[in-house]
Amino acid sequence: MKTLYKIFFCSFFLISLEISAQLDTLNYLKQFEANKVEYINQPFSKLLNNMVQIQPKSVWGGMSFKNKSIIPFSRFKFCEMDESFSSNIILVIVWQTPLPVSETDYYENKNGFFFTNDEKNYYGNKIVKDIKVYRSH
Repeated sequence: MKTLYKIFFCSFFLISLEISAQLDTLNYLKQFEANKVEYINQPFSKLLNNMVQIQPKSVWGGMSFKNKSIIPFSRFKFCEMDESFSSNIILVIVWQTPLPVSETDYYENKNGFFFTNDEKNYYGNKIVKDIKVYRSH
């Protein structure tokens, strides 16, 4: 019975740490959303450079239903790819000029959606139109 209690306690402790880390990430990123006026009409690199505590782990293009050849927004996720995407913190960047699918597909195929230096360089000079932060469910 003691072993069962130890397992339960350890599980509860780990879950509470993960929830706390997600809330910290969400609160941290919400600061950028609240101050988005500083980043709108600016290169994405300005936002990335100010995000000193955490950087995106992956990037996912948001397709347009009207035009399948452009990406009007990108979703930047902050959990490891092997973790559950069911409750992830997501930073959505709406681009001033939609990105060509052919370009974003290149990086998705090359780096498997991971946010590497290649993506940092590619997205860095793109102009931000809007910023949204949310937690997926």
